[in-house]
Amino acid sequence: MTSPIELHYWPTPNGWKISIALEEMGLPYEMIPVNIGTGEQFKPEFLAISPNNRMPAIVDPQGPDGQPISIFESGAILQYLGRKTGQFYGETERDRIGIDQWVMWQMGGLGPMAGQTHHFRQYAPAIIADQRQLAYGVIRYTNETHRLYGVLEKQLAGKDFVCGQLSIADFAIWPWVVPWKNQGIQIEEFPKVKAWYDRVAEREAVQRGFKLGAELRAGGLQASGKAAEEARKVLFGQRAR
Repeated sequence: MTSPIELHYWPTPNGWKISIALEEMGLPYEMIPVNIGTGEQFKPEFLAISPNNRMPAIVDPQGPDGQPISIFESGAILQYLGRKTGQFYGETERDRIGIDQWVMWQMGGLGPMAGQTHHFRQYAPAIIADQRQLAYGVIRYTNETHRLYGVLEKQLAGKDFVCGQLSIADFAIWPWVVPWKNQGIQIEEFPKVKAWYDRVAEREAVQRGFKLGAELRAGGLQASGKAAEEARKVLFGQRAR
């Protein structure tokens, strides 16, 4: 009997990448919540598998050579799962190089830039009293996110999925397009992205992965109140420890 993979998770775009991949690949897994708003990512037992104090992370009891392995960083996890299963990672080395490029594009581009867009458009207004201080950040990161949508629009020309066939690149990118409204994006401006987004969203495994732990995420970081204020301090005030 195959032991389930431990998925250390919270329902955010980075978490959704892995829950979607696990569902699409048909791998048994157990979800272990990591409440990033209350600081559970700083617990020693979590840092032992994710030293960057970020989720998601996985522990595979049946890793290489049948021995357990822990993996952090969502892109590395996707690549590992693709190699482990032989699914959604192309059939040739040329295929894998193409897929890796777009996984890295998401990791180094769309994710960080959209994340900063979310911060300045949604969360910072609840932190900074003088809203004029936010203007440059909002404009800078909204524009860069818009540029990246344009890159994705061009890549999807003549393709159903980012690299032609459904792959871990789609699993990496799609969750970061989910909150397009909060990024100040008009999705109709990018018709190929919208068609791809809808195509991926219709998949039952994607829906299951996307809904995982939805009940855990009550309220929001932009809300008023003590709990949201404390969560913002945990997430946005980190320094080296």
